[in-house]
Amino acid sequence: MANQEDEDLKMALRQSMQQHESPEPKRSKPRENSGAGGGAPQPEESPEVRSRRIQRELMAAAAAATAAENVESGRDVRIEKQMTEVKSAAVKNVEGVKDVKIGGLEGDSKGKGVNLEKVEGRSSISGTSISVLEAEKLFFMIFGNRVSKDVLAQWSNQGIRFSTDVETSMGLVQHEGGPCGVLAAIQAYVLKYLLFSPEESSSIAPNMSSSLSIRRVTNNESVGDIFSFSEGKKSRALVRSMTEILFLCGRNERAVLASLNVLDGVSMERVNGSEDEVIAKVLGGLSVESGSDLQKVLRVDTCTSRSSALQKLESMLPIFRSRMGALLFLISALLSRGLDNVQEDRDDPSQPLVTAPFGHASQEIVNLLLSGSSVANVFDGKMDLGGGMFVKGISTTVEVGFLTLLESLNFCKVGQYLKCPRWPIWVVGSESHYTVLFALDPKVQEENELENRETQIRRAFDAQDQSGGGGFISVEGFHQVIKETNINLPSEKVAHLCSTGFIVWSEFWQVLLDLDKSLGGLKDSTGLMGKKVFDLYHFNGIAKSVANGSHGFGNENPIQRPRLTKLRVSVPPRWTPEEFMADIPVSSGLGTNQSGGVENSSEVSKPQPAQHAPLVDCIRTRWPRSVCNWEGDAPSIV
Repeated sequence: MANQEDEDLKMALRQSMQQHESPEPKRSKPRENSGAGGGAPQPEESPEVRSRRIQRELMAAAAAATAAENVESGRDVRIEKQMTEVKSAAVKNVEGVKDVKIGGLEGDSKGKGVNLEKVEGRSSISGTSISVLEAEKLFFMIFGNRVSKDVLAQWSNQGIRFSTDVETSMGLVQHEGGPCGVLAAIQAYVLKYLLFSPEESSSIAPNMSSSLSIRRVTNNESVGDIFSFSEGKKSRALVRSMTEILFLCGRNERAVLASLNVLDGVSMERVNGSEDEVIAKVLGGLSVESGSDLQKVLRVDTCTSRSSALQKLESMLPIFRSRMGALLFLISALLSRGLDNVQEDRDDPSQPLVTAPFGHASQEIVNLLLSGSSVANVFDGKMDLGGGMFVKGISTTVEVGFLTLLESLNFCKVGQYLKCPRWPIWVVGSESHYTVLFALDPKVQEENELENRETQIRRAFDAQDQSGGGGFISVEGFHQVIKETNINLPSEKVAHLCSTGFIVWSEFWQVLLDLDKSLGGLKDSTGLMGKKVFDLYHFNGIAKSVANGSHGFGNENPIQRPRLTKLRVSVPPRWTPEEFMADIPVSSGLGTNQSGGVENSSEVSKPQPAQHAPLVDCIRTRWPRSVCNWEGDAPSIV
């Protein structure tokens, strides 16, 4: 298709050159020896001038051919006019900016003579177009055929940029509804690199995560101190995160980077801090409302090595910070996965990925960015519906996970892959929004010594349980359990437990809690009895108006900033509430260690009253019956 179009353009150019005199290129000096008769010999063109003249003629021929095609088919030619106006406006807008480099050409000291033409071989952004058919398929896959202008505006006005607020400067700020699923997934990976990453190297190895180190925190550090990172470190974390996500989607073989051809030739070098402003002005009049519109403005690069993707993404950061950034990254992820593979992943490929009527990111989008597959479900593996029908869930371990309020409402069940990721970072889903929950220490996911021992003994007990789940075993089975688990019970305890001819788990468990560890029991000298206490942090990237001050007298100017909340989480042992409340004395230790992880100290402080918010219900799907406390406003997942 592309070769045929090139041949058509060349043919049109040859016919145009035979019938008409080519438009004379702009020159810095007037042509010499140009008499009135026009017969004087012309000076030989320089290679640069000739290249510019030929490219201008090709572009003119292409525009003429496209216009003719649109007229014949009755198609709207609005986008061609729009792109012309956008580029013309960009030329005017960059005038007066000193030393702005456009397409490898440098403006004079007054900023005059700057243009947006792409000079062959010297453009700062290269790439290829996609076919009309692929663009139509891509647009329909994302938005469907009845998308509202409000939804399109939401997805066309959300950049990927960090908050300017000091306390939440490590977070990506959201101003529009809808793309929160994309931003939250990227945010989760950014936190992975900010909190658990060593000094950055020039490239990312496929198994880089295996060498990540833990971000250590001291007790006297404030939230602002903990999450205070340099702009360079944040940018590198963002580039590494985007690279990892795209290669995850591309099965570690490729990453496809989507850009806009109206930015071809606009240098991505920083010019007195004005690069974002220049790009914003270039995109000022751009809108994409159909697959045809998308095809005419979209450019794609395919990177097969992580080092090349890192370099390209670093140069493209201003583009992803622009108002089209979130949409371009979603397109990049879909193209990296492959549109056919995306549809194959899904249970119902006829539905748009952006859900109607409010334009929220679907679970398929979030799963694509977290696991590399655009499946619709959050359970592990596949579910057999009978008759040869299956629905698909998550099929592999993930770096960052997912929790949802819908599980607490019994609408779904999150599997272990998403619930127990490699790093203690989770995207949190509500009915209409995605946020991020994280810890500073991976140990929050580890079982403590008592939990490990309980798991071992309970597994042996259940293996002897012939009651169909009734929770009791025979005397013979009991003797087998204490033998397998190396429990040395006093003879009087054994006689008491076996007196009724069967042994109930709850009675056996309470005996073990009073039995010293040296005898195989679980007596805990700390008084915590298996209770875990640790800190979690919740980040909601959507900007909220808050008073610019702590007293709220009414004269402070409100500012827009995301929200970051620290939660103290206390998790009781895993046995049933009835057993826990019966006769087991449990103290409430609320301290944390220096790494912000699980409390192992015997120091016990006064318990705080439990607080509740919908986020607590999400946390309890990961840590059942946990109790949470926080200071200030309740953490919001909407």
